[in-house]
Amino acid sequence: MPAEAPAWRREELLIAVLARLLDGVDHVAVGASSPIPGAAALLARALSKGDTRVSVLGSRRHNPFTEGGRELFDCAAQGRIGAFFLGGGEIDGQANINLVGMGDYPRLDVRFPGSFGSAYLYMLIPRVILFREEHTRRVMVPRVNFISAPGTSEPGIHRPGGPYALVTNLAKFDFDRARRRFSLATVHPGHTEADVAAATGFEYDRPAAVPATEPPPPEWLELLRGRIAGELAETYPKFAKAVFGVEAAA
Repeated sequence: MPAEAPAWRREELLIAVLARLLDGVDHVAVGASSPIPGAAALLARALSKGDTRVSVLGSRRHNPFTEGGRELFDCAAQGRIGAFFLGGGEIDGQANINLVGMGDYPRLDVRFPGSFGSAYLYMLIPRVILFREEHTRRVMVPRVNFISAPGTSEPGIHRPGGPYALVTNLAKFDFDRARRRFSLATVHPGHTEADVAAATGFEYDRPAAVPATEPPPPEWLELLRGRIAGELAETYPKFAKAVFGVEAAA
């Protein structure tokens, strides 16, 4: 008999994984074009009964900033942002990320969106969560072609911020800043440790037994498909409609 389909969507699982990583954070900031991290931040706020503050760039309802990135950078420098999300065209085993491109700089063979403030925010925000849906060897590489933002710094450099975890479509990794290595924490349902190993170009630690990622509980799904989907539709209408079937309010 075919396996029974899960009660949750793939996007809902990823949102739940990210939301759990935001537990206890006082202020979460989300960059542009980040619907899954944005949904996770809004879910974390709902679960905290409003104790968690959320700033979603590009939103009118969920963004207190009026001057975009400049105010975000000021908040980060003042220690007033607890968590942020970063991705990368490439991510390596020391949590370095590449947002510039591949090839010999400046004549790159492949161009990525650009670094913007990634290096600055990576140095300052204590809980930076790396998020990339695609988990393949072309993304999870032994060493990035170009370091847009370094995962670690040399001794003696003041660095309150840095990588906290890595979440992909296959698994969740924790990052040990002292050892400068990822450790496989959980594997998402429907995948195996062998799937993760085959798709990862860098070395990482793993416990003797790696648990399955905990799926979102029914009450979280109810929140996501109702209140959170409605809030998310203001900033990400296409995502809200495609995943939750919710239209943006007129």
